[in-house]
Amino acid sequence: MRPTRSTLIRSSATVLALAAATMLGACSRDDARSDVRTDNRTVGQQTDAAIATTERKASEVATNISQGASNAADAVGSKAKDMAITAEVKTRLAGDTQLSALAINVDTNDGRVVLRGTAPDTAARTQATELARSVDGVLGVDNVLTVQVRSN
Repeated sequence: MRPTRSTLIRSSATVLALAAATMLGACSRDDARSDVRTDNRTVGQQTDAAIATTERKASEVATNISQGASNAADAVGSKAKDMAITAEVKTRLAGDTQLSALAINVDTNDGRVVLRGTAPDTAARTQATELARSVDGVLGVDNVLTVQVRSN
């Protein structure tokens, strides 16, 4: 039985692939041997150097993880402070007879408070700013309340 053309092509491709893999393997071994020949350190010294490098890299990774955790904790702490400020501003607005905590949206970011919504008059609008400023931790207040005059 004679081999078909596709069988011959497949066989040739397999032989070429094996030859290429063998040549690449030989090159890699030659490169590795030349690296070993140029490194005058003993195997023990090379091992010690590899361990020291690994320990140094592990220390760098640990430092990076620690810094990342610290940054995450700072971010969580900052958000918690902002939430506490928002809650306190809302409480003070609710306690004011002229202002409605429901009509005023309070947002806090990095200690900066933004007031949005409506106030019954300019005096109440100003009072909202003063109430927000009086809360511990507030670094600034952006009052974008609109005055909505109520008709009788």
